[in-house]
Amino acid sequence: MSELISKKEILEKYGISYGTLYRWKRMGLIPEEWLVKKSTFTGQETFFSRELICKRVEEILSRKDSESLEQIAKELGAKEKDVPKLIINTNFGEKVFAISDISDMSVSNGKERISIFSGVMGILKNNNITEDE
Repeated sequence: MSELISKKEILEKYGISYGTLYRWKRMGLIPEEWLVKKSTFTGQETFFSRELICKRVEEILSRKDSESLEQIAKELGAKEKDVPKLIINTNFGEKVFAISDISDMSVSNGKERISIFSGVMGILKNNNITEDE
């Protein structure tokens, strides 16, 4: 699993506000599926994949003075629309993950954990669903 970075660390690292980060999320600049909610000793906190979010924030910051956020969101959204995705529906709602962001998938009965990643990836490849690497 990729290294996580907290929302607080992102705000401090890039000097952006909470409001800015969530405006970007609402605009689609930061995909909803990138948010990872985890319980901590202070309650629930939001984390992101360090690699994904840092790259995205740096791209937004480097472009925002020459392009509108709407233009950037449209371009990034168009790129992400054609990316193969894994969609999981539960009683709690739907979760969508870009296939390229998945590093493992497993099932557990509470005692053991069995990876199903290679099997699922094989099915996707056989059906020409995976991205070309």
